[in-house]
Amino acid sequence: MRKLSKLSKSSKSSKQTTKTLTAAAFLAAAALTLTACGSGDGKKDQPVADVSMESETKRAATVLDKPFKKPDLVLKDTQGKKYDLREQTKGKPVLLYYGYTNCPDVCPLTMSNIAVAKKSLLQKMTVTKAELDKLQVVFVTTDPKRDTAKELGKWLKAQDPEFIGLTGDFPTIQGSARTVGISIEPSKKLKNGKIESMHGTQVIAFSPKSDTGYVVYNGKDATAKDYEQDLPKIIEGQNP
Repeated sequence: MRKLSKLSKSSKSSKQTTKTLTAAAFLAAAALTLTACGSGDGKKDQPVADVSMESETKRAATVLDKPFKKPDLVLKDTQGKKYDLREQTKGKPVLLYYGYTNCPDVCPLTMSNIAVAKKSLLQKMTVTKAELDKLQVVFVTTDPKRDTAKELGKWLKAQDPEFIGLTGDFPTIQGSARTVGISIEPSKKLKNGKIESMHGTQVIAFSPKSDTGYVVYNGKDATAKDYEQDLPKIIEGQNP
């Protein structure tokens, strides 16, 4: 994985305060931060990656002082129906993530962490079911050639049946990701025959009050505990 030193330093901020970053600075840093999710054998019936539950001493969230606009993105959902991201999530809290179902590590880990956090919030009665139902978790594939609506739906159902999966034209997906500082590259076949996909691992939280992306998580580092701690505030459009 290639990381900018600037981004690495930002992760070592105060334990007591949430990191703050301008959208422009985040775009510049994230544009070169890609994770190689390759070497997978494409078997989606394997056990889901272990959920990361360890609580970090540093805050996982980066709050942007100048939020991103929600991507103007129209794709197909897991039922093969047209899905307009801006229109269908308007006024709702949203977690947006770009990844793919054949990913052997960070993608299933990220989605599992969010799913576990949701279940824990309900079990502890931290939020009501009605409040949690407002949250829209949207997974946009970075590998649309293999991630058909059917395959995407099957994979997400094993994570959380309420997760929303979107697939479609790769240039459209890639362009939308760039608007929120996430870089993705077309999947490529390696010499050993396996598929490698390079993509950013950020999870963007959008406020229900402004429909803008104002909080960023690194999917590789954020734990289920981090999401459990922050989601009640994100649902209300508050800073975590």
